Amino acid sequence: MSDRENEMAANADDGAGKNGEQNAEDAESLSDEMTAGDVVLGFDHASTKVKSFPNSPGVYLMKDSAGVVIYVGKAKNLRSRAGSYFLKAASEDARTADWIGDIADIDFVECESEVDALLMESRLIKDIQPKNNKELKDDKSFPYLMITTRDEFPRVEVTREPQSKGVKLYGPFTSAGALRGAIQVMQRIFKFRTCTLDISESDERWQWFRPCLLASINQCTAPCNFRISKEDYRRDIKRLQTFLDGGKTKLLRDMRNEMKAASQSLDFERAAVLRDEIQMIERLEERGELDTHAQPEVFYIDPQKGLAGLKKVLGLSETPRVIEGVDIAHLGGNETVASLVQFIDGLPFKPGYRRFRIQEVKGIDDFRSIYEVVSRRFRGLSDRQEAFPDILLIDGGKGQLNAAMAAFRDQDIQPPTVISLAKRDEEIFRPGNPEPLRLSKSAFALRLLQYVRDESHRFAQHYHHILRSKSSLQR
Repeated sequence: MSDRENEMAANADDGAGKNGEQNAEDAESLSDEMTAGDVVLGFDHASTKVKSFPNSPGVYLMKDSAGVVIYVGKAKNLRSRAGSYFLKAASEDARTADWIGDIADIDFVECESEVDALLMESRLIKDIQPKNNKELKDDKSFPYLMITTRDEFPRVEVTREPQSKGVKLYGPFTSAGALRGAIQVMQRIFKFRTCTLDISESDERWQWFRPCLLASINQCTAPCNFRISKEDYRRDIKRLQTFLDGGKTKLLRDMRNEMKAASQSLDFERAAVLRDEIQMIERLEERGELDTHAQPEVFYIDPQKGLAGLKKVLGLSETPRVIEGVDIAHLGGNETVASLVQFIDGLPFKPGYRRFRIQEVKGIDDFRSIYEVVSRRFRGLSDRQEAFPDILLIDGGKGQLNAAMAAFRDQDIQPPTVISLAKRDEEIFRPGNPEPLRLSKSAFALRLLQYVRDESHRFAQHYHHILRSKSSLQR
């Protein structure tokens, strides 16, 4: 809790209270006036007082005739939001009708941004515990911001069911939408992860993992791809916690000192990063409205949930561990190539990647090309008595799937689970099923299949470019 909030909480307990522009002497003077009867407290007094509030973000504190805080709220515009409690609609609203008649005074704490106001509201409610915020004091159905402290790379999430161990909780908050908006704003500064991936520094496979869109738009440092060390990532999380605890002034001071040290040691890249982060923190008030700030859900993959989902939707007896994906690439019928990528436990396994130069197909014929690569791949595995993948994913629709199944039939090989994924409508085709399987666009199973499909496509295109370059050099 910040010094300003400690002061507010103390004054609330004393029944003294003060607004965001008064110093300690003003608060003492106000208390004396109230005691002397020079100020007539009451609903009309508060209604008049609120008209002098600034049109800026902050937290407002409703008080009864004894000066006890009975309600705390946040506002983007203090005058407008706090003033709404003195309109006729508030006396008719079931959420406020029972207690607004107890309002005898009102004060405010001005904040630099709506994010600051949201965080201060939560801290003040927790510390003062106003009787008309009673639901937020102990009702677990309200949203919390949770940081998982026991993870190697802690994640940040919004939850209505907070854990009791291994986490740092902030809240509860009054609005899930505003909280998610605030997280989006803070993520642009502190670049923490919000996914549920179980990232381990000792598992080298993560270095081949494809980060989600957040990394591309510079809102996450992508620990899932080891683009940041565990120590540096935890340093960023520590900064986030300092900010959430109300220590913005201390945070900015420490960051400016670090920026100066980086510049003196000629680490200008680090100094520039710190400079940009400092500027973003200082300009939080320019980041937009929190309730509308949250961007659409970012595409990311949770391997464990994806595999569990595939077991369910495909009717498998066991959770799949190994998935292989096949794709074809060609240009004008020349140098047709195929790629095969391998995923183990939902993560790409680069040593299992294979490239095939199509030998028996002339011109453009994806069906025959798939037939050839599947035949060669599984004939080789069978001859060497090596294990088949649990799932073989073909990039394409029903025709591509039929070509793959024909290869197994003609090679007299018992196939694994074989499916195809058509890119246009993201439909999943299965042998013997005339109708495709359609999953929710947000389903973890579909996301994992998309990841395998897109990776096989990327790998095929990369090989095709290599062959084209060699061909150009030989001319």
